[in-house]
Amino acid sequence: MAGSGGLGGGAGGGQGAGAGQGAALRVPRAPLLLAALVLGAYCLCALPGRCPPAARAPVPAPAPAEPLRAVGPRGAPGLPVASGPGRRRFPQALIVGVKKGGTRALLEFLRLHPDVRALGSEPHFFDRSLMPRTLDGQITLEKTPSYFVTREAPGRIHGMSPDTKLIVVVRNPVTRAISDYAQTLSKTPGLPSFRALAFRHGLGPVDTAWSAVRIGLYAQHLTNWLRLFPLSRFLFVSGERLVSDPAGEVGRVQDFLGLKRVVTDKHFYFNATKGFPCLKKAQGGSRPRCLGKSKGRPHPRVPEAVVRRLRDFYRPFNRRFYQMTGQDFGWD
Repeated sequence: MAGSGGLGGGAGGGQGAGAGQGAALRVPRAPLLLAALVLGAYCLCALPGRCPPAARAPVPAPAPAEPLRAVGPRGAPGLPVASGPGRRRFPQALIVGVKKGGTRALLEFLRLHPDVRALGSEPHFFDRSLMPRTLDGQITLEKTPSYFVTREAPGRIHGMSPDTKLIVVVRNPVTRAISDYAQTLSKTPGLPSFRALAFRHGLGPVDTAWSAVRIGLYAQHLTNWLRLFPLSRFLFVSGERLVSDPAGEVGRVQDFLGLKRVVTDKHFYFNATKGFPCLKKAQGGSRPRCLGKSKGRPHPRVPEAVVRRLRDFYRPFNRRFYQMTGQDFGWD
């Protein structure tokens, strides 16, 4: 028993000494362990979905963007400006059509005017963030020629501003269709012939489903617009006269927009190679400038019989268009 007790006492004494040393060693470990636990819990809570909602600080929602505001005629409130002079506005005037009618030429000519600010690209339905900044007294102008033939466009534009001024550049629909085809052919070699696309079954009925033909039905497209806009909101520009007398046609546009006639004969010269008027001094430059290579490209040869058939087809539509606009464009 004594031996046992001595053994027990020795063990107890050794254990006591070990415990004292161990305690001395474990004292600094406790704060470290606690710190490790706290750090581990923090790291776990940093992972998405690992902490209850109450354990995470709420993330403040981003402030809502200030809504875009429509504007009316010049001088009406526009969008707030973060920096730079002027403000972004809905366009007060639109060149709504037509494709291959001369819309790009008209836009470039008008950009010479100091009171016209125009977007070079075609934003399609008023991306106001792309609009140039304008000062009071300047006009924001946009050109998207697909508007005139898009059924929904009048309603959307009227909803934006029923006072918008609408400019339509029109051209002989037969020549316009051939020009449209030439542009497509330049991008898609191997396209079927103009005749094959314009008519069904040889020289059968004209295929109005083909966009190159359908765009030239100006009277039908205008009917869609006149349901919402009075004729007084429109100016119809002759694509032919824009070539033969650019200063005269641009003068009419400046009058329509309420602008002083700043762009005049002195700004143009006729380029015989392109068969098109060019600018003696482009905006922001000192050199004469013509439109790009895609403008004034040669047209493919179309048989006279095909041209004659198309003239006959368009004639009643053209005459109706003359009556609707009060202008004879001389296409017949």
